[in-house]
Amino acid sequence: MKRVEKARPFVPTEIHVDTVMDEKGTFGILSIRTTKGLLDIALDREAADTFMKAIGKIRAKLDPCGS
Repeated sequence: MKRVEKARPFVPTEIHVDTVMDEKGTFGILSIRTTKGLLDIALDREAADTFMKAIGKIRAKLDPCGS
């Protein structure tokens, strides 16, 4: 994804998780309240795994020890 103009990131102020079921199965709901409003994300297992990998990469860059 390439951005033309850089927008300031929304700052999370609250995070909640839940699950819902429908005819396709169970989904995880990640609700993030930000300084600009509420962001709800529905995740299946594959999307949740992808999020975990992405968060792992971010955490590695945030760790001052590099471990």
